[in-house]
Amino acid sequence: MNRELIDELTHAYWMELEAAINFISSSTNLVGAKADPIKQALAADVAEETQHAQDLARRIHIIGGTIPGSMQFSPVMKSLQPGDDPTDVLSVIRGVIETEGSAVAQYKKIIKMCGDDPVTEDLCVRLLADEEEHLRLFQGYLLEYERA
Repeated sequence: MNRELIDELTHAYWMELEAAINFISSSTNLVGAKADPIKQALAADVAEETQHAQDLARRIHIIGGTIPGSMQFSPVMKSLQPGDDPTDVLSVIRGVIETEGSAVAQYKKIIKMCGDDPVTEDLCVRLLADEEEHLRLFQGYLLEYERA
């Protein structure tokens, strides 16, 4: 059992769950005509982020780790907390970009740690591709919304 790898996978697990929580919040709280595409994208991403957490949990368990319960959760995503202005779409977009960027960095870190564990590496490569796709989508939204 590689304790350091399990710890990093567990960190990614929490990141995915926290992203899902914040995407639910943002996709519900945003209002206004410009908010609809962002709300829809975030609502769709909730299921994917939750699936990522489930995939990570299975892998952690298989390689000998224990999946933590909610009492071990410590939130860290400040940029996606609900603000005073429910029409502030740009803040949400920037928060998603920060969140997805952090996920991309975490998966790249884990991939480098995998060594002789091709199954964990394969899982993290797949999750990395998903996060990069989300990141690029929201970078495109940022360009479009900043120009408007």
